[in-house]
Amino acid sequence: MNGRAFDSYTPRGKDELVFLPLGGTGEIGMNLNLYGHGGKWLMIDCGVTFGDDATPGIDLIMPDPAFIAARAKDLVAMVLTHAHEDHIGAVPYLWPRLKCPIYATKFTAALVRDKLSRAGILAEAKITEIDLSAKFSIGPFDLELVTLTHSIPEPNAVIIRTRAGVVVHTGDWKIDPNPLIGAVTDEQ
Repeated sequence: MNGRAFDSYTPRGKDELVFLPLGGTGEIGMNLNLYGHGGKWLMIDCGVTFGDDATPGIDLIMPDPAFIAARAKDLVAMVLTHAHEDHIGAVPYLWPRLKCPIYATKFTAALVRDKLSRAGILAEAKITEIDLSAKFSIGPFDLELVTLTHSIPEPNAVIIRTRAGVVVHTGDWKIDPNPLIGAVTDEQ
């Protein structure tokens, strides 16, 4: 499907599940992934990447949210896999264009609240704290967190179940049988 055709695209019906990466796929940082099903969209992560020698004078780079901002009424939620900047750093900048509920574990939610507070928009945002290994539903998506290990507390993969199929969105992870903090990866 070419870019122009996708501009007017909406996932239809129970038999279609769409993955649309707006950032983070094939690159380091700037994670923002969309899953579409049943006319609704689910966002996983909302991060930044950092400028380098190739981008002089630029500190932060964010994904372009224009596609999903134009469909914000169909965006059921933003689910954050963990608290690294490449997964949550764009939240205070892009959330005002999306205004969707945010779901995160306690540690990640605390860092996102701080970011939203410093941006002066904490009172507007609805943040739902979810437990590690939680199962919950948002719109046509049934979600389950899978505990991982990484270099920050409470990292998760997200199992996304729909009538069209199942996707495992891993987020970032490493297999660490002895993490300094938190539980080991839920290999089962």
